[in-house]
Amino acid sequence: MGEWDAPPPAERLPVGLVTGFFGSGKTTLVNHLLRQKAAANTVVIVNELGEIGLDHDLVVTARENVTLLASGCLCCSLRGDLQRTLTELYLLRVRRTIPAFTRVLVETTGLADPGPVMNTLMLDELVATYYRLDGVVATVDAAAGMGSLDRHREAVKQAALADRLVLTKTDLASPATVAALTTRLASLNPGARVVTARQGEIDPALLFGLGLWDDARRARLDAWLGEGADEGHGHSHDDGIVTHAFALDRPVERAAFEAWFELVALLRGPDLLRLKGIVNVAGAPRPLVVHAVQHVLHPPVELDAWPGDDRRTRLVVIARNVPRAAIASTMARLETIPVPAT
Repeated sequence: MGEWDAPPPAERLPVGLVTGFFGSGKTTLVNHLLRQKAAANTVVIVNELGEIGLDHDLVVTARENVTLLASGCLCCSLRGDLQRTLTELYLLRVRRTIPAFTRVLVETTGLADPGPVMNTLMLDELVATYYRLDGVVATVDAAAGMGSLDRHREAVKQAALADRLVLTKTDLASPATVAALTTRLASLNPGARVVTARQGEIDPALLFGLGLWDDARRARLDAWLGEGADEGHGHSHDDGIVTHAFALDRPVERAAFEAWFELVALLRGPDLLRLKGIVNVAGAPRPLVVHAVQHVLHPPVELDAWPGDDRRTRLVVIARNVPRAAIASTMARLETIPVPAT
């Protein structure tokens, strides 16, 4: 396979998204990660209008805005369009103008909505051919986090969409404050594990491989869907955000599932923050992984095998001000669509 040929999903370059409100410690976290062996051959992309602040220890300028760091990692600034930046990086990689990086970290600005970035990574045809979303990490300031969640919808959305929540600056907050914030985050996003970084230091294994593609995670679908999202119950959170989990016992037609999502997106698109799940498609030996952000359903990806013995369709929906019944009623109709006999 040539370097320009489309690799299978599991072999596409993983992209981790690091988000979080202003002053929550994103840059400190990224600086620490880039010093770890686990982050070797990593590119970090920062927005030049944001909180750059990387400890650049510059060695060589590979090409214009791409810089080789002393750690062996690469750094560049996002000058507008993420699709263009990722495409140019891949071209430089193919031409061997820069080292053959194996991972990308994208650090957003403090007011960034992670949704559009996720959409670019999963929906843009060119980007999705060579890259895959590895996961969303959100940093939360232990001392100021409660205030940020109270006053800023951006902070709430960043936390709600994350696959991993990282508490920072715990040394500046009382144990009671840390405990209260941890409880609130667990309620806000029951599917995301809350971990602590001290002075930016954290085990990279807690932040990498958050998707379905590593072997250990493939064996436990709950680790990706979120163990806190209980089937049959909705969790009410800040700013009207709720999490609903569903399971369907019968296989479903792929076209019927896509039509169902289009209906839900039409009715609730702006409030449908995130959907992810695994679908048992009628007549197919392997499941589909589905992922949506707001009204956009990303092209489903077929797994090599079922992760575990549970063959049900399982979906987790994170939404704003959407009652469980509003989704359940449409899903009930989906489940009644006849499946042709094989």
